[in-house]
Amino acid sequence: MLRGIIGRKLGMTQLFRGNKVEAVTAIEAGPCTVTQIKTATKEGYNAVQLAYGQAKRIKSPQKGQFKELGQFKYLREFRVADTEAAEVGDKVDVTIFQEGDKVDITGVSKSKGFAGVVKRHGFAGGPKTHGQSDRQRHPGSIGATTSPGRVWKGTRMAGHMGGEQVTALRLEVFKTDAERNLLLVKGAVPGNRNGLLLIRKSGKEESR
Repeated sequence: MLRGIIGRKLGMTQLFRGNKVEAVTAIEAGPCTVTQIKTATKEGYNAVQLAYGQAKRIKSPQKGQFKELGQFKYLREFRVADTEAAEVGDKVDVTIFQEGDKVDITGVSKSKGFAGVVKRHGFAGGPKTHGQSDRQRHPGSIGATTSPGRVWKGTRMAGHMGGEQVTALRLEVFKTDAERNLLLVKGAVPGNRNGLLLIRKSGKEESR
């Protein structure tokens, strides 16, 4: 059984659960079309390729692959333990999720441009006294002296912040709406509005 789907972040809102207000993210989840089945005997692993979104133009190789299925904008793979239940042309929608399910959502975080170490890494900065009145938000020393005599790779410094693939784990499915292809998830998910998301059920699929 397929445990994932491609979606698009619509934004955040608030919904009541009893007398409590919960912050939820609205996601347009699918519908997706199965465009390819990959097996361990041929490709070396089991996966299902899903297509999402309508494209105005596609390249010739994709026309040959999609045939009569349509023209799609996004293609993503989802690993599965068994491919027997899926066939090319099958439709996958939000009904694979139920209220209360835990999902892992992957997206590209908002890009914030160049940022210093205080904003990017949460550094405390330097003191405002003792002759250091203009160095409050600087990183301080970034290396040792004679040994090793260089700056280590991976040292946290100022630089581009955001714009990276991020996965939010074990988010609760608050509600689903199959008629509108809506998935409401408790809390925030990575990415900008209209950003592409990959939604998978949490936990590993058991191999048969």
